[in-house]
Amino acid sequence: MNNTQTYITALLLCLLTLGVQAQEVAVLKYKGGGDWYGNPTSLPNLVKFCNENINTKINEKTETVETGSPDIFQYAFIHMTGHGNVFFNDEDAENLRNYLISGGFLHIDDNYGIKPYITRELKKVFPEKAFIELPANHPIFNSAFNFPKGLPKIHEHDGTRPQAFGIFHESRLVVLFTFESDLGDGWEDEIVHNDPPEVREKALKMGANIIKYVFEN
Repeated sequence: MNNTQTYITALLLCLLTLGVQAQEVAVLKYKGGGDWYGNPTSLPNLVKFCNENINTKINEKTETVETGSPDIFQYAFIHMTGHGNVFFNDEDAENLRNYLISGGFLHIDDNYGIKPYITRELKKVFPEKAFIELPANHPIFNSAFNFPKGLPKIHEHDGTRPQAFGIFHESRLVVLFTFESDLGDGWEDEIVHNDPPEVREKALKMGANIIKYVFEN
């Protein structure tokens, strides 16, 4: 199967599955040795918060999907996190690109340390594109809850301001990289980081904004 056939097959599969399972989410399992499995309670907690607060009906049994798997097309939203190395082989990069340009969405949450690796590997997915910082007035910051200053800071590590970066395809945001914020830590069970309720609420509200924006755009 050539690249064009692969793209068409992926596109049709995505259109079918997103139409039936428009509210399915998963964690991305990637190669390279990085801790893709970090923050195991974060996505389930975010899903529960969204279902209770913004009227979503997301399957609360979140799944894990590999970058090169055709199963990725079953999910409208893929969450990725970690501290360390990331590696996409050619098949991974092609599959992820097809997923994203045919309606999928990837949220990468930096758990402090992933930026140089994901920046490098996304060049395999979109050689012609680069991260663009989202301004504080971007709709993703007020889709459900208002964050007038943009991405909130959840965990402090080095005093650097939080930033949200995006990759766009035909004007649609297809990749969101939340950097120096650590949203996922704020989504985790309270006992994991002992964050005060207001910090966890802030993280969950920003996560709900991302989910709502993705499902509506």
